[in-house]
Amino acid sequence: MAFKSFGRALAYRNYRLFLVGQGISLIGTWMQQVAMAWLLYRLTASPWLLGLISFSSQIPSLLLSPLAGVAADRWNRHRTLIVTQILAMVQAILVLVVARYAQGTNVWPLIVLGLMLGIINAFDMPVRQSFLVEMVPEREHLGHAIALNSSIFNGARLIGPSIAGLVIAAWGESVCFLLNAVSYVAVLLALLGMRGLPESKPKPAGNVLGHLKEGYRYAFGFAPLRSLLLMVTVISSLSMSLGTLMPVFAKDILAGNAGTHGFLMGASGTGALGAALYLSTRKSVLGLGRILVVAAVLFGTGLIAFSYSTHIGISLAILVVTGSAAMLHMASSNTLIQTIVEEDKRGRVMSLYSMAILGISPIGSLLGGILASRIGAPATVRVSGGICIVAAILFAIHLPRLRTLVRPIYERAGILERPNA
Repeated sequence: MAFKSFGRALAYRNYRLFLVGQGISLIGTWMQQVAMAWLLYRLTASPWLLGLISFSSQIPSLLLSPLAGVAADRWNRHRTLIVTQILAMVQAILVLVVARYAQGTNVWPLIVLGLMLGIINAFDMPVRQSFLVEMVPEREHLGHAIALNSSIFNGARLIGPSIAGLVIAAWGESVCFLLNAVSYVAVLLALLGMRGLPESKPKPAGNVLGHLKEGYRYAFGFAPLRSLLLMVTVISSLSMSLGTLMPVFAKDILAGNAGTHGFLMGASGTGALGAALYLSTRKSVLGLGRILVVAAVLFGTGLIAFSYSTHIGISLAILVVTGSAAMLHMASSNTLIQTIVEEDKRGRVMSLYSMAILGISPIGSLLGGILASRIGAPATVRVSGGICIVAAILFAIHLPRLRTLVRPIYERAGILERPNA
């Protein structure tokens, strides 16, 4: 059934082009991310700098995502994506040049380039999410298109780090940066090859600040949305903290090399891909609240278990579980938010979701790097696991009340077909 649904989404030529181009480009993106972290840790042996470069590449989303969400409703999304992809390619080329001459602890140019990519992504992500509706105009196919898109993302998350580890071990980090730059050609060709897109009419200019305030009041004034956004923030921050410290575990805890780092990241991607495929087979949002709680507890428990592991096989197995749990939580939260949000506020609420994924998480990365430099990476990951479990318990306590508030929305939408949904 899931494959038939995917087939309906793939019936759209523009979506097929986008999926192929994005898949290739994402593999390059993950390769660069792994290579950047490994290069930085090899040069400096500093967990704090690992946290800082992750922070610099994602903090722009915290500051710019709301404005980018407004811009996505005013600019031509197709042309905007072409521009962001060209700029991302330029950034990858600059990283390649700088990395060739990076020596000792003089890595600040790399951190500046990470900031540049963060600014590009802050505008790219809201536009990309909005553009999906233009490629798949039939709303009944949109949900499965989103699920397939998540599967492609996590497939690249599985393939990219694994390839990066092998490439770094054989030829060094610079080759990864080169391949990432080349990978943008695929997505640019896909975007340029699209035909028959709807005309994007400029939205009337309004009070941008007033619209932003209205979105914040709505999202954080409605308890179910507020709780979901806060939980996404917690899980995203802790997940990013683990990814930031992964080179420490690969090199110092597991006595491995760049290949070990790539396989650890790939294991997490394997679990995430499996979770995305599982969610694509679900026919209803009913029961996702329970899945959120179980996934959060499983993720926190996995972090604690991983912090104690000194065996590569055990560590890989644990990361498959934690990757699956993190994806279950993120994708389920996305689905629930999309089904309860009011249509006229969808863009602003989803920009807050983007902030929770890409904006708040670098703060977790920075704090994780600072804490790891003081108490060590294993102890930091254990603390993160404990925080995650506490957050899951608090969400579970409030879940019955949240269901009561959501019930009228689901009844009006025809989603609620049985009691205790």
